[in-house]
Amino acid sequence: MTKERNDTMTNYAVILSGGVGTRMKMGSFPKQYLEVKKKPILIYTLECFQETPEIDRIVIVAAKEWQNQIQEWVKQYRITKFDCFASAGESRQESIRNGLEMCMMTSKNEKDQVIIHDGVRPMVTGELIQSCLGALLEHEGCMPVLPMNDTIYQSSDGKSIDQLLERSTLYAGQAPEAFHLWKYARINRETPERELAEVKGTSEIAYRCGMDVTLIPGDDRNFKITTQSDLERFRSLLGEERE
Repeated sequence: MTKERNDTMTNYAVILSGGVGTRMKMGSFPKQYLEVKKKPILIYTLECFQETPEIDRIVIVAAKEWQNQIQEWVKQYRITKFDCFASAGESRQESIRNGLEMCMMTSKNEKDQVIIHDGVRPMVTGELIQSCLGALLEHEGCMPVLPMNDTIYQSSDGKSIDQLLERSTLYAGQAPEAFHLWKYARINRETPERELAEVKGTSEIAYRCGMDVTLIPGDDRNFKITTQSDLERFRSLLGEERE
């Protein structure tokens, strides 16, 4: 169930597309711009948000040298909800902050919401987007998670076991993550640069600053394309024929 809308409320989507994809072993070419079935991975992601009725505006965080190309793709694939670009930051959370600032430039209602997603998670569904936004009816933030299926050990040196962690209490966080825009933007704006650079997850800074972040079930297919094997998995799911 999604949050009840009114004419003055806006749902923003901030799509992170500033990474360089070093683990893909393709030099400096960002993986989100690789083509699968002759379409950039980023466009698959944008299309999911374009087709979700609850999303009103899309902000893309990207390096300046890629913005003209992305603009051409946005026109070609009719991503009409695209609003503007934000500059990529030195860290993921800095990129998020830059995207939030662009949202705040046009936000007029303190009830506005923002959902943040990785450009390299192209299998996100409209249902998951709607569930994240719907959770904001009773909470200030939302993160989809997956339970841990394997036994988890902690090791300080990578050679010996320090302790066995309780698997039933551990979860892997996913994107997209949704928040009340004004409060989340203020937290990011007030956090010092040094601390911002140390943030590892989108919801981490919200949790640390006392926001009420709820967990909802994630989606196994909503994986992040990080390695070559992830790319092959995505190609396989789309049924792309390889030479």
